Amino acid sequence: MRVSSILPFMLAAAPAVTARGTLGFSLGDKLPSGDCKTTDDYEKDFEALKDLTTLVRTYSGSECDTPKEILPAAKSKGFKVVLGIWVGAQDKSDTSTSDPSFVKDFAALKKYIPGYESQVEAITVGSETLYRGDLTGPQLHKYISTVGKAFPSTTVGTADSWNKFADGTADDLFTTNTDDNPMVTYVLANAFAYWQGTAADKAYQTYFDDMTGAMKHIQKIAGSNADKIRVITGETGWPTDGGSDYEAAKAGTDNAKTFWKHGICGMLAWNVDLFYFEAFDESWKPDSIGDNGKAQDEKHWGLFTDKRVKKFDTSCPK
Repeated sequence: MRVSSILPFMLAAAPAVTARGTLGFSLGDKLPSGDCKTTDDYEKDFEALKDLTTLVRTYSGSECDTPKEILPAAKSKGFKVVLGIWVGAQDKSDTSTSDPSFVKDFAALKKYIPGYESQVEAITVGSETLYRGDLTGPQLHKYISTVGKAFPSTTVGTADSWNKFADGTADDLFTTNTDDNPMVTYVLANAFAYWQGTAADKAYQTYFDDMTGAMKHIQKIAGSNADKIRVITGETGWPTDGGSDYEAAKAGTDNAKTFWKHGICGMLAWNVDLFYFEAFDESWKPDSIGDNGKAQDEKHWGLFTDKRVKKFDTSCPK
């Protein structure tokens, strides 16, 4: 969805929207055992997802040989993939694009994309690098531009937390527009009402407010170029039974269904594209330590179980 198109609907009452956003899914690269997925495993994933979408996003170019394994499966099953390139922390004075993770992932994409260009929806460079403080805006811009030059016929952008697009941290991506660093036009904004401690029955409003904040600021900074920028929800979701609570946000399958019916269905109805986090439970994942210092279970965020069984009804209200 273009930035300038959604804001009038998000910021004020609007007539019925006839277009509908595109639903995609974040997709992990490991099996429940922790072993890497093969092409056959991805084909099974796509079979489970095909009634909901033909679009997924991944996060690394080299871990588990993701592009090597997923692109043939995508071609076989008629899917498109957003491929990810990871960028690690870098000294703020370093203007090179020599991060080891980037170099490795970039090389993998250059090796495995040829012949599968039609299966690549886009490439994202960095995943919440600004949120973590690993890079500055100008540094990230240079990495994105480097990839764009290598793949001139492919859309190249980035994924970060919604608030980094709303608070000015990412402004360089939209204000610097030169041959060496063209304006970034593909933006995945991650927005989790759950991690803001919002109760499930109110989470859709927090989610809408977050996306509106990111879109509004990008539109302001980009000015007359705003209609060239696609702003998509890069990640949003809710943990189901077995997951961890976070303040007023309570894990549970019923709560995940509530967020889906109001937040996911609502955003799609406003003609905003989004990626749900995530397609399948990742039971191999260890607990992580959240911002509150407590261990958080990240195994139960899937719409489907790790056996590819859907957990709840995903139909949207008419």
